[in-house]
Amino acid sequence: MKKPLTVLIQGTGFAGQGHAEAFRYAGVDVIGMVGRTESVVTKVAEEMAIPYSGTNWKQALAELKPDIVSIATPGGAHEQAIIDAIEAGCHVFSDKPLTTDGPSAKKLALLADEKGVKTAFAASFRYMPDVIHAKRLVAEGAIGEPQEIECISHFNLEKHIPFGWSHRAEDGGGRLNNNFTHKLSIVTSIVGEKILSMMGEVRDDLQKAPIVEGVHNFKKRREFIPKDIHDPNLKWGKSNVEWSYTVLAQIESELAHKPVSVLFKHGGLHPRFHEDHVVIYGSHGAIYIKGHYASGPLYLYDENGQWVETPLPEDIVQNQPEGEGDTERNWRYLIRELVQDIKGEAVAPYQTFKQGAQYQQLIDLIRQNDNWVDVTHLQ
Repeated sequence: MKKPLTVLIQGTGFAGQGHAEAFRYAGVDVIGMVGRTESVVTKVAEEMAIPYSGTNWKQALAELKPDIVSIATPGGAHEQAIIDAIEAGCHVFSDKPLTTDGPSAKKLALLADEKGVKTAFAASFRYMPDVIHAKRLVAEGAIGEPQEIECISHFNLEKHIPFGWSHRAEDGGGRLNNNFTHKLSIVTSIVGEKILSMMGEVRDDLQKAPIVEGVHNFKKRREFIPKDIHDPNLKWGKSNVEWSYTVLAQIESELAHKPVSVLFKHGGLHPRFHEDHVVIYGSHGAIYIKGHYASGPLYLYDENGQWVETPLPEDIVQNQPEGEGDTERNWRYLIRELVQDIKGEAVAPYQTFKQGAQYQQLIDLIRQNDNWVDVTHLQ
């Protein structure tokens, strides 16, 4: 009987544990976990029945010789760990962002191609069932030629979430890295992967956040918000990343004669009035998906000029992995694709480090914020 594939996980928090469960779901043997803090990685590995734990990444690669590595740390810790893994001949699954800047991300994509290893880039909300449904409807001509798409979200995040990696560009923080990547992935999955042009602006509406000890699991960080933010003894960290962005893009689509125009608008700290949504407008119809990451339900604008809620086809429902939440299910979907590809089975195209590097280079350009045209002479 053929031995199962093996995976080594880097990261012990929400993502690390989620990746481990996702690989197990795909039939992969989770043989080890590496983290920064010995007591934490030992505890998590024991709780998850992972046989090996440690703090030395290179040592773990050498001792365990995994088939796959899974990178579940903040983006600032990705580059060298991924280089080490590729040099060791491992296939790599990496959460987003791939790295903290375009040049380093491009270097990883080129190295993976050179070494012939398979990679997957987890901007994975394209696997939401209503996104898959929308892609099918657009391909079937349900709305005619796709013309415009709008992606609107306002998260109204608590301004006093403890200072951490999400506040720092050097650690892979910011809303472009951790929100826009998913939105762009959703849009390209529906209308086409070829991005023709892009411009945008970013804004840091936060500026600072309280420094609090003890935060380990990203998902539980709200539990550590200080009860008294006016405490004079409280220390503060300075944010250096965007919390809001507006981006315009043009995407080539085989389903349309002209490029599809896309608006991405996100306010990380702003309250919403209308529902967050993704809408695809076509030449004779439209698709509305409720939710910032298109969680559903989906509505189709029909020939009678009515928005009609459209249920998911049964085959899409049946193909969805099990999981506690959307993030976990989407990890499982993409990891299942990667594992099947590694085994030599036929799979649909999925996002690799090629897209991860492209996204990081686009984020660099958006952050430059230099697309404005001075019109003061027209006043």
